[in-house]
Amino acid sequence: MQESQYNETASGGGKNPSNTIRTAVAELSPAYFAMVMATGIVSIASHVVGLPYLGPFLLWLNTLLYIILWILTVARMVFFPAHFLSDLSSHARGVGYFTVVAGTCILGSQYVILSEAYGVAAGLLCLGVALWAILIYLVFAALVVRPEKPSLAEGINGTWLVSIVSTQGVAILSDLLAPGFTSYREELFFFSLCMFLTGVMLYIIVIVLISYRLLFFPLVPEAFTSPYWINMGAVAISTLAGAVLFEHGSVSPLLHTLKPFILGFTIFLWATATWWIPLLLALGAWRYLVMRVKLAYTPEHWGMVFPLGMYTTCTAHLAMIPGMDFLSIIPHYFIYFALLAWSLTFAGLLKSLAEGMIYPTAGKCST
Repeated sequence: MQESQYNETASGGGKNPSNTIRTAVAELSPAYFAMVMATGIVSIASHVVGLPYLGPFLLWLNTLLYIILWILTVARMVFFPAHFLSDLSSHARGVGYFTVVAGTCILGSQYVILSEAYGVAAGLLCLGVALWAILIYLVFAALVVRPEKPSLAEGINGTWLVSIVSTQGVAILSDLLAPGFTSYREELFFFSLCMFLTGVMLYIIVIVLISYRLLFFPLVPEAFTSPYWINMGAVAISTLAGAVLFEHGSVSPLLHTLKPFILGFTIFLWATATWWIPLLLALGAWRYLVMRVKLAYTPEHWGMVFPLGMYTTCTAHLAMIPGMDFLSIIPHYFIYFALLAWSLTFAGLLKSLAEGMIYPTAGKCST
């Protein structure tokens, strides 16, 4: 169906439920794979802290969500290519495509950790690396050559940090799979290390821009959305990548040599993630309690669930390092905040979908 036809039917035939579906597909947020990211890491966190039944359930649910989102994304590419391509060069939405990479790699990590399905995980790693290589240059190149650009205050937000999350997702999955390769083990460890360091480099660049935007430009309550929690989530997943690299120092001569460097850098990253939490809570209280912004479901809320699950997981792995076991108390409490956030957000999604089917003329589907 041509996009012009879509626009006509969507505007003139609002009472037709099929038009609501077309609208939802056309306006699907590029960042919707954050739902896969969030579900995946909460599943892994549940497994790590000793909730054995929840992790596998969330693995199969996440697989279903991943397939559904790919179907919707491909449908959007085929039926609404202008919408799809326009988002690629959008400063506000283009970086959301990195959630596809991060979701793919976190799902792969789920399969390694929860079911030891290394073949499935290897396939997801290949897909994740290919998508990362395409998007990391395509999106940034499109943003660079775009003739008309927004101001820094309008163009940057916490979603930009998903580029770091995707990079570290590739690093972690590569590291988890490396011990199973006898011929190319060291090459895969080296690749994982390079991706880890690349992710840290990107974080330093992007977080400076985001901090500058927050400190020196007016911030209305509506602009402080859930993706700003990725300020913490991006550095938390970097902590996890470093911790997993450190754990494999015993099986890799390369990583064994670099263990002191990796450990020091990893603790630095964890301290940074921890520093962000009180500030983000304070700004959230300002948005919802002081400024009275209405709390309603949007896909952006998955950007807050993911950091909570990731902080739980990275702290649990850090606590496994000799001499740092005192940190183990944190994930055993933090996991419940992550589960609560995931449950409320998933309930909001179901409510939004139900309202869209029952009252298709009430408004556009929250995608």
